[in-house]
Amino acid sequence: MDLKQIEYFVRVAELGSFTRASVVLDIAQPALSRQVRLLEVELRQNLLVRNGRGATPTEAGKLLLEHGRGILHQVERAREELGRVRGALAGRVAIGLPPSIAKVLTVPLTRAFRVKLPDAALAISEGLSVAMRESLTTGLLDIALLYNTPPAPGIEITALLEEDLFLVQRRGGAQPGAEADTSTPLPLGDLPRYPLVIPTRPNSIRMLVESELATRGKRPQISLEIDGVAAILDLVADGAGCAVLPMNAVTTSGKPEVFSTRPIHGASSDDGNDDGARLRSKLYLAVSSQRPATLTQQAMADLIRTTLQALYKAPG
Repeated sequence: MDLKQIEYFVRVAELGSFTRASVVLDIAQPALSRQVRLLEVELRQNLLVRNGRGATPTEAGKLLLEHGRGILHQVERAREELGRVRGALAGRVAIGLPPSIAKVLTVPLTRAFRVKLPDAALAISEGLSVAMRESLTTGLLDIALLYNTPPAPGIEITALLEEDLFLVQRRGGAQPGAEADTSTPLPLGDLPRYPLVIPTRPNSIRMLVESELATRGKRPQISLEIDGVAAILDLVADGAGCAVLPMNAVTTSGKPEVFSTRPIHGASSDDGNDDGARLRSKLYLAVSSQRPATLTQQAMADLIRTTLQALYKAPG
């Protein structure tokens, strides 16, 4: 069996489509189909069921998918071990970051990566948590940072840090409470008084706000639904409403002086006391449980942890 054919088959099986796999692999679809078919001929097995909606693995295909992932992983490990003979880890790592984290993490993480892993290649993309979870399972991403993500099949998550969420308003604006003492926390139960510019579901902050208010029999007042932190802040600055965001989204906006922020208190806490707990967004490091991490990916995960701890002064 040819390694390239195994890689092509694995990608098609994971993505469920020759079209999507051809884009990811940067190969013409007819050539991709031909190579997968040659593999089927050699093995005397139909590996994929092809239909108008895509391609799904047969029973034989599922078995080869499991072995194929292991084979490709071992090849990557061999390349890494050979790279270590030269004194450095090699290989490519693809990571996904939520936009608010990407703003503060991309530059220091890239600098640290160049120092610690000079022979490796790094790809960084921004995305929403739902899309990045799917990219982890299909192999498009090796590591992703996800907010408030629940456990899911095929994904391993590790808690990294918690960020306080703030009510963000235009300074001196006409929204309810705009002239309130910004050092005074906002009770979570009062949040429905404020018209919110907020991302669409299933954005993690949107889901957190709705869930916390639902436990109190309340719903947020949605003024506008906008996906994109920069666009949300532009609309808040224009007086369209308020936002619920972490502080780094404001401080890295380029015009933090335009906004006032208030911490939000009264969220559910682990001890059941909802009076003083701050509304917080939890950040997790996520990897695929179906694909063992290479040494380069493990080193990258450690680098992400240490860089975040330095940025946020998070405990150990």
